Amino acid sequence: MIQWENDRVIASPIDEVWELFRDYNIKRIMPKVEEHELIEKTETEVGAKHRQTYREGKRLETYTVETLAYEESPESKHKKIAFVIGRAFEVTASFLLEKVDEEHTRLTYSGQNKGVNFVGKAMMKLANKKGNERVVEEFLDRVEKEATHTNV
Repeated sequence: MIQWENDRVIASPIDEVWELFRDYNIKRIMPKVEEHELIEKTETEVGAKHRQTYREGKRLETYTVETLAYEESPESKHKKIAFVIGRAFEVTASFLLEKVDEEHTRLTYSGQNKGVNFVGKAMMKLANKKGNERVVEEFLDRVEKEATHTNV
């Protein structure tokens, strides 16, 4: 199993950063996501489900993303999702935004990736921890860039 938790203070108001996590903006912060379609409930409800298609090179993978937690207040925003990709890996990701002040937001990105079958478990043992850390940092960089250099 690979676990991570990184945070970053972003020079943008909490509501502007949170907008990036809305369905219609998801491709801005997750460019490898080709499709993101709501199939159950609403995007702001626990239990919401989305059909998502992700491209890795020439390979497309489609899976269902379930919202496990969704909280929204003026001082804090939180969304936690889970999905199984390739019938081999269960991924859980959490995005916590906290208002630092009127112009700054702390984003904490945490999660885990674990094997759900023999192949997935074997691949987890061979996984490159540095590669995962790089992916997490690239995600935080992308959110920060989108939140601070463009109008949301």
